[in-house]
Amino acid sequence: MKISNFDEKKAQKAVKLLLESFGENLNREGLKRTPERVVKFYKKILSGNVINPLKFTSTCYTIEDHNNGVILVKDIFFYSICEHHLLPFFGKAHIAYIPKNDKIIGISKFVELIEIFAHRLQLQEKLTKQIADTIVLSIQPQGVIVIIEAKHLCISMTKDVKNFGTKVITFVKRGIFCKDTKKCLEILLLLGMDPCVVRSEKSK
Repeated sequence: MKISNFDEKKAQKAVKLLLESFGENLNREGLKRTPERVVKFYKKILSGNVINPLKFTSTCYTIEDHNNGVILVKDIFFYSICEHHLLPFFGKAHIAYIPKNDKIIGISKFVELIEIFAHRLQLQEKLTKQIADTIVLSIQPQGVIVIIEAKHLCISMTKDVKNFGTKVITFVKRGIFCKDTKKCLEILLLLGMDPCVVRSEKSK
């Protein structure tokens, strides 16, 4: 996919300079095509920068008498790149929402929505908020919750190896879920999560 303003020659030059700064020999067999491979990888992993997320949530459906029912889509796998260390973080996203005016989004669209935001230089906290706010903007639901559980290689690789199991959980809620604690707890119980360990941003 073409990325706007992506300069492949400049990117390859940057990778070469980085390798040289480590004292590597760019002419040895294992590194001859490394700059090309790295650029190809980042071109794909950052492709979400030029895609409008609303294009995937603009197609809505109407399902009769579902205004009070919760829709929960769980265990959506994703991977992204941390903007602080340029290392991967990966895990699962869960989305729960209560429709308004019986408007719902196709389940597959949530997968595509998460992928768009994940395929950018990211922070997990920002990623969680962007997903929730886009759903609100698209269908104005009564409420939405987005929870992301992820492991970060910047933690696993720069700390003791025993930290490989460390998981970061981010939790964003909008609409009715900001006021109705009982409904929030119901979602967490459905996910098998302990409410005490969920880190929440300040509710809007």
